Amino acid sequence: MSAEQRMMELGMALPAPASPAGRYVSATQAGNLLFTSGRAPRAMDGGPAKGKLGREYTTAEGYALARSACIDLLALLRHELGTLNRIARFVEVHGAIASTPEFEAHAEVLDGASDLLFEVFGPAGMHVRSVIGVTSLRQGVPLTVRATVELKPD
Repeated sequence: MSAEQRMMELGMALPAPASPAGRYVSATQAGNLLFTSGRAPRAMDGGPAKGKLGREYTTAEGYALARSACIDLLALLRHELGTLNRIARFVEVHGAIASTPEFEAHAEVLDGASDLLFEVFGPAGMHVRSVIGVTSLRQGVPLTVRATVELKPD
């Protein structure tokens, strides 16, 4: 089953991807790899989410936020590629988590993005991953997710 078919089966609609927050592009291609910039989650009201894990957000809420950021990542990929079906596989996912010094569940939070990629892409959604905790992120967002994907040959 294609990624686009799987998204429909899951009842997932992709919003328009968020615009860059500065002077950079959202994605760039080098050979058969596409690199994305960091994508932030949206709050339940549709605006930007703000705060830190371990203070404003629990681990479970962070998982949902990582999933939300990954939905924006998929929206960006579809926008750039025309269809998610051009993706051969996810190579790497990187997460940055704004958190309190005591927060230690970074991996569990980023699982929200990783689980979504596996749900949509199956084995092609599996990837290497790194996640770091930081004291702050742009505009107060609680986390960002970026990816490197391998594209299918034309």
